[in-house]
Amino acid sequence: MKIEICANSFTSAKAAQDAGADRIELCTELSVGGLTPSYGLIEKVMSELCIPVHVLIRPRSGNFTYSEDEIEVMLRDISFCGKMGCAGVVCGALTSENEVDEVTVKRFLDASAEMELTFHRAFDWCRDPFESLQILQKLGVNRILSSGQQPKAIEGIVLLKQLLNLSEATIAIMPGSGINLQNILEFKEAGFTSVHFSATLKKQLLTNPPKVSMHSSAFFEEGVLMESNAELIREIIKKVR
Repeated sequence: MKIEICANSFTSAKAAQDAGADRIELCTELSVGGLTPSYGLIEKVMSELCIPVHVLIRPRSGNFTYSEDEIEVMLRDISFCGKMGCAGVVCGALTSENEVDEVTVKRFLDASAEMELTFHRAFDWCRDPFESLQILQKLGVNRILSSGQQPKAIEGIVLLKQLLNLSEATIAIMPGSGINLQNILEFKEAGFTSVHFSATLKKQLLTNPPKVSMHSSAFFEEGVLMESNAELIREIIKKVR
């Protein structure tokens, strides 16, 4: 069974390599499900480690339906990963009806060239997982990362097994979310050939509460996107000019 570690920093990536993992998904901000890491982090990992690296391509949280500007950013990120020699990218896109955005995923595949492409847990939002599996098979996606459309993969293992049986060895089904020491054997015994987990432990950084919190609850609401508003910016600028 291949082990993919969701690594949110250089330290996590090195820990994965040192522990004998098969590859990493490099990302940041696990609190929102992961975002694209910086070019600096990608370059450092690629230059100093030898573990195969798949990079998460997700420009923001909120949902998985992207504007043309956002897609162009994602394509640039994919191109950079190719230039850096990354083994793969992890991305996905849905329509506003939570169906696979075939046109956009095809653009991701074209941009990924020789790299592998994993369709990430946007799959867990798909209206019809079986139809979505067929679409991703047809497009030529290498694997699907999924929790079986449940918060934790162990809770979605029935659907994951169904997807595995239907995959016909043309696309890998990789369980992820909440896989740990207590349940990983269930996935191996079910026939899965790879799993995805982070194996994170909390590290206390502050001994005393900060004078001013840098976290804002306004930015941590599922399905909400905070964007700068041009008219509001103009109104504020007028106040001082």
